[in-house]
Amino acid sequence: MSEKVTEDNTVRIFDTTLRDGEQSPGASMNVEEKVVIARQLEKLGVDVIEGGFAASSEGDFESVERISKEVKRSRVVSLARAQDGDIKRALKAVEQARHPGIHIFIATSDIHMKHKLRMSRNEVLDAAVWAVSYAKKHIDYIEFSAEDASRSDRDFLAQVFSEVVRAGAKTLNVPDTTGYAIPSEFGSLVRYLVEHTEGGKRATWSAHCHNDLGLATANSLAAVANGARQVECTINGIGERAGNTSLEEVVMAIKTRKNLFGVDTNIVSEQIYPTCRLVSQITGISIPINKPIVGDNAFAHEAGIHQDGVLKQKLTYEIMTPESVGITGNRLVMGKHSGRHAFSERLRELGLNLNKEDMNRAFLRFKELADKKKEVYDEDIEAIVAEEILRLPGQPDRFELLYLNVNSSSNAIPSASVKLRVDGQERTDHATGDGVVDACYKAISKITGSRSKLVRYSVKAITGGADAQGEVSCLIEDGGIRVSGQGAHTDIITASALAYINALNKLEYRKHYRQLVEREGP
Repeated sequence: MSEKVTEDNTVRIFDTTLRDGEQSPGASMNVEEKVVIARQLEKLGVDVIEGGFAASSEGDFESVERISKEVKRSRVVSLARAQDGDIKRALKAVEQARHPGIHIFIATSDIHMKHKLRMSRNEVLDAAVWAVSYAKKHIDYIEFSAEDASRSDRDFLAQVFSEVVRAGAKTLNVPDTTGYAIPSEFGSLVRYLVEHTEGGKRATWSAHCHNDLGLATANSLAAVANGARQVECTINGIGERAGNTSLEEVVMAIKTRKNLFGVDTNIVSEQIYPTCRLVSQITGISIPINKPIVGDNAFAHEAGIHQDGVLKQKLTYEIMTPESVGITGNRLVMGKHSGRHAFSERLRELGLNLNKEDMNRAFLRFKELADKKKEVYDEDIEAIVAEEILRLPGQPDRFELLYLNVNSSSNAIPSASVKLRVDGQERTDHATGDGVVDACYKAISKITGSRSKLVRYSVKAITGGADAQGEVSCLIEDGGIRVSGQGAHTDIITASALAYINALNKLEYRKHYRQLVEREGP
């Protein structure tokens, strides 16, 4: 576990992809998906994994509990408000973790205290101290966060942090909850708190920044430069609104500019790209092509003078190598003659740690694809896993695509005929639409009886070449529930249908789960 982080020149990485990152619209994950990501986060070398907010839902509780059982080296924590029920639920969720922790928070800005909490400063201070003191009776590792710290009174912040350290908090987190701060301001705040908090030098200072002004990474690095030794972040920077601090950006900035910061992390940087790809596949949130570190263009050079310089000496325009973040020069993986052992080994290298049953299903899908394509790439394999393997455990799909036929021309109305297996019975219907995808989705909706609204639809080629798989991601909403679906196929219309059906199956599970909780309780 990351208890090796004892030196002041090492920055701990606290990953909240599974909690704060999941709050990104459409990024909701089921328990199995969270466990797969948690395994990869541990392989990446993350020091602390925030598995969820155990008191927020039964699903979050189960996620934290499962991750606690699976993860061996990283610390696993659950978020909790400074409330009795939250703390008890969080403690219960992490009790089987090898290295358990609890992350307690309460707002400290005047605007939050007045309008959200309706509490005075003294009441907030008392609640914070009570919460940490109570948790300390049951668990050793406690992190305390002062929500909206960047808009809080500095002296009051220092007072709150002083008291919670005395009560037993080991990590003190300074969140820029609304993404309001700028680097010089945030760095100054962290430095002030380090110097003015009684007992603060015994604690680890942490930064949790949001990206509303595009400054999350810059603010986090400013915090590090001013004494913070933990950064809270997410893979690909996902999170509510404009997202959170990007793990890959912070880690590689520290690594690349070690001469400036004088610190390092425990992250295995070669696992960054596989982790980012895995989270993108599971959430359906694509990585922008110009995304620093892991975007398709991150190491691309088009200008002639740049190309000439890179060919002569990579350092002329590349401050890090693709290999240092896990992007290998040889992206081609295997073909139809590749065996099960080679396929299993490639899955492991990609961070896709599957059980035997899931591996067998994935291998069969791989062989089917290899018969259609001469060359199979890493991205193709990742798509297979995202579509076929990361499905709901023990929950058979209610809807399954059996047949699809579409017709479209410049002189006719696009139409689609679809056959599905619904609850074990075959059903067929036909529809027209503005385009073949619209027609296809209308036909599927008629068969399934779905009244869901299509919120987002995106498509991209997974690899190059005329035989490339098309990868489709869609986000649907029904009754206040939003779910994403993914589909991949060499035919883009089929991929679109698979994505929509994948989303509908997830929606059915979520509705069933909600009804179960309402009827029987959590």
